[in-house]
Amino acid sequence: MNVLVLNAGSSSLKFQLIRTDPALAVGDNDIRLAEGMLERIGGEAVITTRVGEAARRTTTAQLRDLTAAVDWVLKWLIATEGTGVTRLQDIEAVGHRVVHGGEHFRESVVITEEVLAHIEDAIELAPLHNPANVRGIEAVRALLGDIPQAAVFDTAFHQSLPERAFLYALPYGLYRRHRIRRYGFHGTSHRYVAYRYRQLNGVSREQTNVITLHLGNGASACAIRGGISVDTSMGFTPLEGLIMGTRSGDVDPAILEFLGTKEGLSENAVLTLLNKQSGLLGISGITSDMRELLAEAEESDDRRAWLAVEMFAYRVRKYVGSYLAAMGGADAIIFTGGIGENAPGIRRLVLEQMEWAGIFPDDAANTSLERGAAGRITTPESRVHAWVIPTNEELLIARDTMRLVTGAPLP
Repeated sequence: MNVLVLNAGSSSLKFQLIRTDPALAVGDNDIRLAEGMLERIGGEAVITTRVGEAARRTTTAQLRDLTAAVDWVLKWLIATEGTGVTRLQDIEAVGHRVVHGGEHFRESVVITEEVLAHIEDAIELAPLHNPANVRGIEAVRALLGDIPQAAVFDTAFHQSLPERAFLYALPYGLYRRHRIRRYGFHGTSHRYVAYRYRQLNGVSREQTNVITLHLGNGASACAIRGGISVDTSMGFTPLEGLIMGTRSGDVDPAILEFLGTKEGLSENAVLTLLNKQSGLLGISGITSDMRELLAEAEESDDRRAWLAVEMFAYRVRKYVGSYLAAMGGADAIIFTGGIGENAPGIRRLVLEQMEWAGIFPDDAANTSLERGAAGRITTPESRVHAWVIPTNEELLIARDTMRLVTGAPLP
């Protein structure tokens, strides 16, 4: 089955075309036929595409809206040799990344009118993302008619959190009236790497007790016990938790009013500061890119660059320690995401001084692990092992879509 995976933003569209079926999925032999990214939709869009493992190509096109962008993708797939698509009927289903499912969705679903209404109901919880997700679904309907579509939610994996983990210590009536609670995000990534850990170690879902660390420009930690999410660092919004590229992560809430008074900032301006001017960028004053910070810290010994790196790793280590306590221990810690997969120096900093937990890093394994490879980076005598497992959210979306359409059970 050829599944088109779409991730629609306010002015961008990511896509992958993946061939998968139950047999391919079980053998990990799914095929990525094509992928691309369309940016600056609404004007002269910049478009990067790739067929299979070939080199990426960049072009531009005038794209007025998301429907025009999806139409461009469909025409490009048909016109380009090697995509496996020569007509629209060759695309058999479409899977969408949907950021927020509220409390309604605990797993991926086939999109119906009722499902679409619930996604729209969650717009107030994700006003920057869900409207674009809805437009992507509507664009596919307009261009491909009644083709099966599925929604895979960032929040669904965390709907298994118990009340003690998802509630805030606010008046309970606020939760009842406004559903103010911890929702968590990056659920598709956390779920995927936990699944891959099970495959690599030959353990069942019920035997999977791990802490997953999705570390990138956005970053979150997740405690997974018995194969389900029992706690996660992001909260009502993606702002809470770990230090990120431009997001502050955890701060004292009273700082918001203090900043507003001292700096003469509006509520929106304070939130913009916390979301877009803080984190690695705010501490270093240089960049939000961890690669650049590590290079700057090593080459010039820039104090603030190194401080940003240390703070990032320290916050991750604090969450790992707290989750080990909350879970009563774990079998593994899994690094994933752009930083988690590609920055051995960050992994080393996170794992240092954790011998008390039975974590003994293997520096040689950590530094020699090939890019894109999965592997263990702790010594055999460790009681808690650390792994690097590359994430693949698009593949999970494609597989969920295929299984929903064919009736096969979700993994």
